[in-house]
Amino acid sequence: MLRALYTAASGMEAQQLNIDTIAHNLANINTSGYKQRRLQFQDLLYQDLRDAGTSNTASTEIPVGLQIGLGTIPIASTMIFTQGDYSATKNPLDIVIEGQGFFQVTQPNGELAYTRCGNFHLDRDGSLVTAQGDMLDPQITIPEDQIGIMIGADGTVSVLQAGQTEPQQVGRIEIALFQNPAGLQSLGKNLFLPTQASGDAIPGTPGENGLGTLLSGFVEQSNVSVVEEMVNMIVSQRAYEANSKVVRAADEMLTEANNVVR
Repeated sequence: MLRALYTAASGMEAQQLNIDTIAHNLANINTSGYKQRRLQFQDLLYQDLRDAGTSNTASTEIPVGLQIGLGTIPIASTMIFTQGDYSATKNPLDIVIEGQGFFQVTQPNGELAYTRCGNFHLDRDGSLVTAQGDMLDPQITIPEDQIGIMIGADGTVSVLQAGQTEPQQVGRIEIALFQNPAGLQSLGKNLFLPTQASGDAIPGTPGENGLGTLLSGFVEQSNVSVVEEMVNMIVSQRAYEANSKVVRAADEMLTEANNVVR
């Protein structure tokens, strides 16, 4: 019965973490470029209470004896990189990656990070930066006298300057591909860092070598489905309740056992 208490407790703790993950997804329903997260679970060790050889039945019919599992534990939080819906903004500095890839940005400490959020702005020097001030890499600077900005599907950035009739190219946006994007490390602020699980970043031109193309004037919304998250929440709640009933049942059996001793 003590084993049942600890086993059910592991299930309650796992479902609590699952609810925390669902709450995080729902909290970021309006976060541009946010990717849905899911917990992965595995069962814990098993105890052999009776070997197959002690059974009256031939061991060829029962390959294993009596085994009791000791519960479950969350082992990983994975990201689901499906494409989110688009939202039109009419701002040329809002960019969506249609397909695979991440924008490269330089953090204040000089370290490269990666993001799917394409809400870019101009800093005081005219460079493209994120909302947090991280600079797009490679750096692209927009002239002060520009009267129009155009970003092509292949990442080319052109500006129309005062007194000119033809736009001039001022740079090209590169994006990066990862062999396993689900292995990226989340930093918060819509930023990711590569890990051994994700592999190194493979930068390139949008539209080439499996990289997605760019679409200016749109923002990629979160790929979280409210309906799906609510269903998952109900399932987790019911699983939590079921485990709590196991705890209550084990407690009642222990109480009865104590009363017998008395």
